Amino acid sequence: MSQIYAAFKSIGAYVPEKILSNEELEKMVDTTDEWIVKRTGIKERHIASKDEATSDMATKASELAIERSGLDKDSIDLVLCATVTPDYFNMPSTACLVSDKLGIKNVQAFDISAACSGFVYLLSVAKAFIESGMKKNVLIIGAEKFSSIVDYTDRSTCILFGDGAGAAIISATTNKSEAFVDVHASADGSYADFLVTPAPGSVNPVSQKVVDEGLQYVQMKGNETFKLAVKTLTKDVKEILADNDIKSEDIPHFIPHQANYRIIKAVGDALKMTKEQVVVTVEKYGNTSAASIPMAINDIWESGRLQNGELMLLDTFGGGLTWASALLPFAGKAK
Repeated sequence: MSQIYAAFKSIGAYVPEKILSNEELEKMVDTTDEWIVKRTGIKERHIASKDEATSDMATKASELAIERSGLDKDSIDLVLCATVTPDYFNMPSTACLVSDKLGIKNVQAFDISAACSGFVYLLSVAKAFIESGMKKNVLIIGAEKFSSIVDYTDRSTCILFGDGAGAAIISATTNKSEAFVDVHASADGSYADFLVTPAPGSVNPVSQKVVDEGLQYVQMKGNETFKLAVKTLTKDVKEILADNDIKSEDIPHFIPHQANYRIIKAVGDALKMTKEQVVVTVEKYGNTSAASIPMAINDIWESGRLQNGELMLLDTFGGGLTWASALLPFAGKAK
């Protein structure tokens, strides 16, 4: 019997129409376009409308990924969504809602919470399901409506985050050249307070105090997170390359989490990556958390840069703290 591998077959993404520029943020908080660009590389971010939920964006991205895969939606036997901004607090899962909106019936569906690392975490989950023989075609989604948990009077966080969704189809294959090379995923909860949404939850249930103190909004220790992100991302990428005897110059597409251009550049420089190798989309989308990496993959696919068989190196870091990296070829059709 042939060995079964997991293959990355297609990509899709969606961003809301509304754009929030740095110039608009200058009118909302004490900041400047020059400062934001210098510190983060972000020029604008997309913001979902009031009646646009995380599941709506996820559904649109998923429809594209399914269409580009050439699969019938009835072939999908698992739906996974990575998000920290679900439609509803704890239930139902966003994956269940997306399944319903797509018309995918009687299929296992659930969410994971790994913040910005969510999409790469899902790659490891999909790989395990497929290579164990349990599933054949898995829809994985990273989707965030971060504007729903951002305090737009807090200049340290409101300049960073945007909304959007990305989705991919991961399918079973017997062709080893299409197979995932490797996925690393890890976490360290001792740094949980670096990036946290304090409420609602069992620690801080819904109360007037929660609202008065703004505990429903994301909070971040920016400087500490920045330093640890650069160190951890660089170490993790060096390890996954070494483990698989691959040199950084042999990677055509290095796709890091799009949180901050300074982090991306620091990691790229440490790996001696060229400008052509490093994918950067942070200037137009900001940090879209779990949606960041699939949105970036979609950008290079739609621009014609991503071809069948080309190796992608993914690298991410997020709240938890969590981090993950992946080495995998693009096994779908080029645009």
